[in-house]
Amino acid sequence: MKQAKAEVIQEYGPFPGVESVAGVTHDGQQVWFASGNKINALDPASGQVVRSIDASAHAGTAFDGRHLYQIADSRIQKIDPGTGRVLATIPAPGNGGDSGLAWAEGSLWVGEHRARKIHQVDPESGALLRTIESNRFVTGVTWVDGELWHATWENDESELRHVDPATGEVLESLLLPPGVHCSGLEADGRDRFYCGGGGTGKVRAVRRVKSPAR
Repeated sequence: MKQAKAEVIQEYGPFPGVESVAGVTHDGQQVWFASGNKINALDPASGQVVRSIDASAHAGTAFDGRHLYQIADSRIQKIDPGTGRVLATIPAPGNGGDSGLAWAEGSLWVGEHRARKIHQVDPESGALLRTIESNRFVTGVTWVDGELWHATWENDESELRHVDPATGEVLESLLLPPGVHCSGLEADGRDRFYCGGGGTGKVRAVRRVKSPAR
């Protein structure tokens, strides 16, 4: 396993009225983050929240190119980002113990925090397609360039892990600095990971160095 220190290149927030940041996603331009009762759109260029949607938003957030998906307690909501309307709801696989959320390959990928698992879920029915085991608590989950990454936050330590989606083997790890924790995780598809900062109310950008072609 390749291990390196994560480089935090930017911090956003804390933001007015935001006590904690949970899920994080990226729509190609804006970073969306969950803050309990709202999903907020952050402009990474200005560092400002440009709009918010009223929604139960306690854990992971994802974007499929058109819709937002948001974990709310024991369910996953499909939301129109234009209107804020909840279009559909499916059960979350962890039944309330869910954490991170990502969209890839036509599926939702859901972290189950203390169970140390990542589930692949059918976005229409909520059917469980498969489960990947981890050996650390799972917080955020993201896919980028065909790679599955998840964040951990355990024993006051956080890291970002690139794992083999077939076996769960950790291929590389980025260790976050002491005191810096990651609640939600999303890659921007280029050179950044965005990390939710939990109770700090912040969102942090971490440099992503692309893995060499295998």
